[in-house]
Amino acid sequence: MMGIKDQAAIIGMGCSRFGERWDAGVADLAIESVYEAYQDAGIGQKDVQAVFLGQMYAPVGGIGGQQVADALKFNNIPVIRNENWCCAGHVAIISACMAVVSGAYDVVMALGVEKLKDTGYPGLGAGRGMNPVMEARRTAPGSFALIGTRYFEEYGLTLEEGKQTIAKIAVKNHSNGLLSPKAHFHRAITVEDVMKAPIIASPLGLLDCCGNSDGSACAIIARADLARKFRDDPVYIKGFGMSMDAVIPHRMPGFGWTSFNALKTSSAKAYEMAGITNPREEIDVAEVHDCFTVTEMAIYEDFCFSKRGNAKEDIDAGFFERTGGLPVNVDGGLKCFGHPVGASGIRMTYEIYKQLQYKVDNPERQIKNVYRGLSHTFGGPPQLSCVLIAGSEKG
Repeated sequence: MMGIKDQAAIIGMGCSRFGERWDAGVADLAIESVYEAYQDAGIGQKDVQAVFLGQMYAPVGGIGGQQVADALKFNNIPVIRNENWCCAGHVAIISACMAVVSGAYDVVMALGVEKLKDTGYPGLGAGRGMNPVMEARRTAPGSFALIGTRYFEEYGLTLEEGKQTIAKIAVKNHSNGLLSPKAHFHRAITVEDVMKAPIIASPLGLLDCCGNSDGSACAIIARADLARKFRDDPVYIKGFGMSMDAVIPHRMPGFGWTSFNALKTSSAKAYEMAGITNPREEIDVAEVHDCFTVTEMAIYEDFCFSKRGNAKEDIDAGFFERTGGLPVNVDGGLKCFGHPVGASGIRMTYEIYKQLQYKVDNPERQIKNVYRGLSHTFGGPPQLSCVLIAGSEKG
């Protein structure tokens, strides 16, 4: 398999504070993350040769990449925008990596920015999809709730047992988010809180669902052979995988709701490129797409973090806690850090980047003995999945 292992490196990253940013527009959020990334990489605007922008919703006056180009004074270089749903940030990073590996550029930027709270877009909670025939009246909670319903039935869990299992994911991510200064939510919760929360789409309650946030994140990508000219601790790209399934996968023959081809294929491609054969043992920390608690549970099994049907056992054992065998969503995940759609993939990579450098903003969240990390987003009805694997050492 052709790949880009160790040919591209992240030399700087930045992340805005996520949340209900009534005080900031798209330009403000972009500037907040970009200038942190500049400082981190030790470069300036003049050093960036191209920009890859992930953004699902272009606000009025923001056609294409123009709003970001104007704010950051990138008027004479390419600003290439993609709208790949929740995966847009990861697509921006992957595109940036391919651009430098191809030899077209030496230093480029991947940027994700989204303003959901005061633009009229309903976000995940009430979105209706883009196809008026195939997706009429579909909501994200309604679709993803079916994962839980089917999983509980297939593996012999009562509704109460199943809800308690996924509630532990919410409790874990809230505990982690409480320690993340830039996270949207800072609130400890209990399993009882999750169980008693208002039902959104059974078995999902309010505290099983991530919120809608404003935010931005940025990565500076360079050719790997140039990386140490910028810093002593670059983070190298080991592999990526991207997979798109049928537009409405749940209408395909044989689809069973407990597993997704896009998840299995994207992770398998990333593992192959990175040379990983046992992800449960070879990945030290992971950020995965917990738009809903049941989604994170499904990802455990499709990514081979857990054996098929054994996610409950691993959750109960604390395997995915900060102190467990494979810590997942140690910054709070989408659940607590927030989900400004186009920014999320880069924000998740920001956490992996800081973990690998041992420079996490709160030492309580720093994972020990971490050399390789994974970030992941899952978008669409769902149908699109992106996986990125990074490491602190080259070779």
